[in-house]
Amino acid sequence: MNPLVNMAEEVPQNPLIPELPELVIGLIAFFIVFGILAKKLLPNINKVLEERRSLIEGRIDDAEATQAEAQQVLADYRTQLADARHEAARLRQEAQEQGATLIAEMRAEGQRQREEIIAAGHAQIEADRKQAAQALRQDVGKLAVDLAGKLVGESLEDHARQSRTIDRFLDDVEAKAASDATKAEAGR
Repeated sequence: MNPLVNMAEEVPQNPLIPELPELVIGLIAFFIVFGILAKKLLPNINKVLEERRSLIEGRIDDAEATQAEAQQVLADYRTQLADARHEAARLRQEAQEQGATLIAEMRAEGQRQREEIIAAGHAQIEADRKQAAQALRQDVGKLAVDLAGKLVGESLEDHARQSRTIDRFLDDVEAKAASDATKAEAGR
């Protein structure tokens, strides 16, 4: 048989445990690679991580500042909105008061104009009544003179006499009408 095969059979070897020279060489290589990485790569990694941390902290500070500013703007907006609402309520109240005052003034002016129109109407009616009474007196007087002239058979052309006769006749008619009206009121 082959001597190499015999030797392999004699020592049972564990595949998980390396031989000592391999273990020493592996440890030396590991420390060399670790040292190179610690000297070159680790500072760069730490630098990048520190920059990221600073950037993130800066953004957080900016976000907090922006949020504080937004809160301040919101508070200012709410204050302005409340002021605007108070101002609108004040203006609405003033408008209502002015409207009520204006309505009262317009009613008073309307009442005054109404009274002026009524007074002017009464004055016009009185003037028209007097004018109608005067015209009626003249017409009735003329008719009475004509009628009396026909009854008497002579002309009653004397103007002064006509006027006195007419006035006396109409005064009698008015006195009789006034006494009838007084009696009618007393009978009620």
